[in-house]
Amino acid sequence: MDYTPTIPDELVEHYLGKSGFQCRDVRLIRLVAVATQKFIADVATDALQHCKARQSAIVKDKRDKQQKDKRLILTMDGLSKSLREYGVNVKHQEYFADSPSAGLDPASREE
Repeated sequence: MDYTPTIPDELVEHYLGKSGFQCRDVRLIRLVAVATQKFIADVATDALQHCKARQSAIVKDKRDKQQKDKRLILTMDGLSKSLREYGVNVKHQEYFADSPSAGLDPASREE
């Protein structure tokens, strides 16, 4: 009872309620929160491994050992591969740049 999970009790109660499960026992709600936190951490760790593998493949292809930007970027590809290992299939749009929020002026596009 002394441990407070990262995921708030109210959020867990909300999603449990949406799935039809009503429970007022704080211990059970926190158990679900800890299990969810563990799941998210596992998915993020696996996505990081996919990202590192992709990054090392790019460096090997380019043979550029003096790459200054060593930041790792989480992509939908790496995240969906990681989630697929846990039985969650994520479908995403192939092209995100065709939206006005991407900075493209719809009037300047050729039809």
